[in-house]
Amino acid sequence: MTIDIKSMGYIRVASTDLSQWTTFAGKVLGLAEGRGPNPENQYWRIDAVSARIVVVPSDVDQLQATGWEVADHVALQNARVHLKQAGVVFEEGTPDELADRRVQELIRFTDPWDNVFELFHGITYESRPVVTPYAATFVTADQGMGHIVIPVLDDVEALRFYTEVLGFRLRDSMSMPGEFVGKEPGSKVWLRFLGVNPRHHSLAFLPMPNPSKCVHVMLEVDKLDHVGRALERVKKFGAPLSATLGRHMNDEMVSFYVKSPGGFDVEFGCEGLQVDDARWVARESTAVSYWGHTFGGGQ
Repeated sequence: MTIDIKSMGYIRVASTDLSQWTTFAGKVLGLAEGRGPNPENQYWRIDAVSARIVVVPSDVDQLQATGWEVADHVALQNARVHLKQAGVVFEEGTPDELADRRVQELIRFTDPWDNVFELFHGITYESRPVVTPYAATFVTADQGMGHIVIPVLDDVEALRFYTEVLGFRLRDSMSMPGEFVGKEPGSKVWLRFLGVNPRHHSLAFLPMPNPSKCVHVMLEVDKLDHVGRALERVKKFGAPLSATLGRHMNDEMVSFYVKSPGGFDVEFGCEGLQVDDARWVARESTAVSYWGHTFGGGQ
């Protein structure tokens, strides 16, 4: 028995200033404003699901949790059994938490580096079609809302935990010199890219601490023009560009990176690779990108 995660379902973000997210999510990224049960929170839509990004008032700016969708009650019950056998302590979602996330059931646990995972099923979707401010269509469906890269401290244990305990599948790897993350010179650390559905990767990890508890979140649109227009809005609204336009080597995404008010980056891209697990072979890429993606915003 293993955990059968279908996709990345949502993220919850803690914010000291929700007005920054109003501009960033609505104007820069072009997400659609949603509605939710708590008037203090912001709910953002990119598809039929009631909310993919929920921003909550806090005294910190960081990622609060990532929600991962399983098929149904049986799948979540199997996950409970599997986590218990693996020695992972989890808690059940309270009625208020279920109502705010608009899911039927939820369990929450942390990985060994204090990253919060929520497994859920039965999220609500809306009869009202999503109308994004700039007419972009986001690529979701069975690929989920996008992907996320989270910080860990031990790349060997992280690969074991995410694959053996949580059921993610290795799709690609990239090595970097250990001294980049404070390890001894001559050593090597690994970035690993893990998938659960046709999207090349839904989860990746970087062995480096990060105060925002997230390296980046990726959102994918269906056309290059929407990426270009979003890049122009980054400049128009003065959002900090973290990396210039480029095409990644591993998932072939054409994208740029922009710094969110949460302290982590948002990768905004198109043309992401889809894979067939039955035929996929995990390999090691030798560069971040085929071209572009000058980090530091090309300054």
